[in-house]
Amino acid sequence: MECLLDRFLRYVRIDTQSDEKSSSLPSTAKQLVLSQRLYEECQMLGLVDVSMDSHGIVMATVPATVKHSAPMIVWNSHVDTSPEYSGTGVNPIVHDDYRGGDLVLPGDPSKILRVQENPHLNELFGRTIVTTDGTTLLGADDKAGIAIIMTAADRLMRDRSIPCGPIRVCFTVDEEVGRGIEGVDFQKLGGVCGYTLDSGGVGRIDTETFSADLAIVTVKGRNTHPSVGKGVMVNAVRILSDFISRLPRQNLSPETTDAREGFMHPYQIQGGVAEATCRIILRDFETEHLARQKELLERIAEGLRAVYSECQIVIETRKQYRNMRDGLHIEPRAIPKAIEAVRAAGIEPIMDIIRGGTDGAQMTERGLPTPNLSSGQYNPHSPLEWTCVEEMETAAKILVELAIAWGKEVA
Repeated sequence: MECLLDRFLRYVRIDTQSDEKSSSLPSTAKQLVLSQRLYEECQMLGLVDVSMDSHGIVMATVPATVKHSAPMIVWNSHVDTSPEYSGTGVNPIVHDDYRGGDLVLPGDPSKILRVQENPHLNELFGRTIVTTDGTTLLGADDKAGIAIIMTAADRLMRDRSIPCGPIRVCFTVDEEVGRGIEGVDFQKLGGVCGYTLDSGGVGRIDTETFSADLAIVTVKGRNTHPSVGKGVMVNAVRILSDFISRLPRQNLSPETTDAREGFMHPYQIQGGVAEATCRIILRDFETEHLARQKELLERIAEGLRAVYSECQIVIETRKQYRNMRDGLHIEPRAIPKAIEAVRAAGIEPIMDIIRGGTDGAQMTERGLPTPNLSSGQYNPHSPLEWTCVEEMETAAKILVELAIAWGKEVA
């Protein structure tokens, strides 16, 4: 576990925050720093067909040890961290032999990891917990996944007596801004199916994600000096505020939904009197429900146009990803093999859904069925983010067992 923890701590200290407003790939050049390090580490471990393209996408192969031709599978995690909270100057705090109770984060004592809000901590007495210092996110989403994959690959390369088929490792960029597979060459990647290491807890197998779109609402008004604004000024900030206030709050919001319920989430506003913009993410497990959410946005806009006749309200929507459930049937062995591997590692699998998305959702849509597995991460996108080293270690064991399970198959 020391090797896994050391890897993880190295990775999270590298700032790889992505930028959804950038049109470049990767969206931030700093992601390339971690990609380059992973490229070099894959070479050092002895993986073959190691490559890193201009976008920062790293691929490498753990060669098979079985004598027959076994199917190749893919392990994937992403290098970038969320734009929603700072990833600069990450100072991970390692809490060895956790004895229970709340954890006050030393960089900002107002940030407290409370057991009441994180009841799973009650099950982790004596374990090793890693948190932030309270001033940044941790980056366990998804550098925990990267550390797990690299640790499992390392073990398969060190012990060539483990019977396994070929494993394709793929580290992507810009997953957090919905562009994780944009530069992936799927013909070069190969594989009959993939597994993303991008879920919380331990032993989870996520077989569904949200379907997701982005809505950008732009209100165009008219600016003038407020001293002569009467009858002239059309304040886009006020109109946009009115728009947001009309979004559902008792349902269809992240604050009031769980399980299989979808939502509409306004998460960013900017602008001034002349023009103001809001970005709203639309989420639902049933893709057809996204159309209803878009219709609701248009109805709100129509109502406001009637009140504020001199403004313009424009709604642009962009497809992001679709529920992976719709394509997993292409490789019917993908989920049973994951179940077999989790049980072989000594725990009972938790079949689950993820109220978000992964690169696996888009990979599945492109024809590479890719369910999502646990990587021990909690509270992603937050200064209260944390992970458990022992759960990450279990995830690495599951990957080794997954390699063994697929090594029994014939291509």
